[in-house]
Amino acid sequence: MRSKLKLKIGEFSQLMQVTVKTLRHYEQLGILLPDEVDEWTGYRYYRVDQMQRLNAIRNLKEVGFSLEEIRELYESCSHIPSIAQLNEKIGACECELERLLLQRTRLQQWVDSRKQIKTMEKFEIQPLPAIIVASHRTVIKQYADLGPLCVNVIGPEMHRLGCKCPLPGYCFTVEHNKEYKPTDIDIEYCEQVEEMGHDSDLIQFKRMEEVPMALCMKHYGPYDRFYQSFVEAFRYIDENGYRVAGHPRTAYIDGCWNQDDPERWLSIIQIPVEKR
Repeated sequence: MRSKLKLKIGEFSQLMQVTVKTLRHYEQLGILLPDEVDEWTGYRYYRVDQMQRLNAIRNLKEVGFSLEEIRELYESCSHIPSIAQLNEKIGACECELERLLLQRTRLQQWVDSRKQIKTMEKFEIQPLPAIIVASHRTVIKQYADLGPLCVNVIGPEMHRLGCKCPLPGYCFTVEHNKEYKPTDIDIEYCEQVEEMGHDSDLIQFKRMEEVPMALCMKHYGPYDRFYQSFVEAFRYIDENGYRVAGHPRTAYIDGCWNQDDPERWLSIIQIPVEKR
C-alpha cells in the first residue's frame, strides 16, 4: 500500500542523512524521483516508503555499484543484482585487494629503506645489486643544473617511455670527466627501472652488473660540497686496506624535489672497492 504521509525534501534529507544536493542528483539520474513536485512552489515531496529505496541505493553503492549501474538495475524493474553481477563485483574486489596489498608491500619497503638509511653508520661496506637503469648522459654547466634537468627533462621523458621504477627508488650519477671542472661537467644520470625499454634520443636502457663491495657514505648538503665527503671517503679507503675498483656513484635520497633547504639534502656516495 502506498504511503499517504509525504515529506518535504529537507525533511527527507535530514531523516535519511543525505544532502539535498545528492537527492537532486539522484533525481537527475532517474534513480530516485520525488513522488510529487508542486507546480507552483517547486517543492518536492517524498513518500515514506521511498526511504527504503534510498537505503537500497546506499547499500548498492557501499558494495561497489556505480550510480549508472544502479540506474540500470531500476530501469530493468529490479533493484537486486544478479548472482553474476555480484560475482563480478567480488572479482573486482579481489583485484583491488591484490593491488592494495602490493602497494602496502612497496610502501613498507620504502619505510624500511628510509629506516636503514637513517640508522646507517657514516661509513659502511655494502654490495650494490645488479640492476636495470634508464640512463641519460649530458654536459651540465654546474651541479645546480642537475635538479632542474631531472625534473624538467629526464622525468617527463621516462614517463613518456612508460618507465616503471621500483620503490623505494634508486637514482644516481656517475661523472665521466677525467679531471675536475667547475663547469661543463660530463655527467650520467641513472635511475633504476623494472625492465628494459626502447631507447630514445634522451634515454638509453642498460644493465649494470653487481658491485660486490662498495664504500657507502652519507653526504648532507649541496652538491658543490661533495669534495668534502670524498676527502673523508678516500681516507677511509686508504686507512682500511681497500682500493678503488670502479667509478664512484652519487645516489640521491633527498634533494630540491622534497627539501627547500640545501643543507637538508641527503646523498649517498658509493665507491666500488676491493681489498688490497
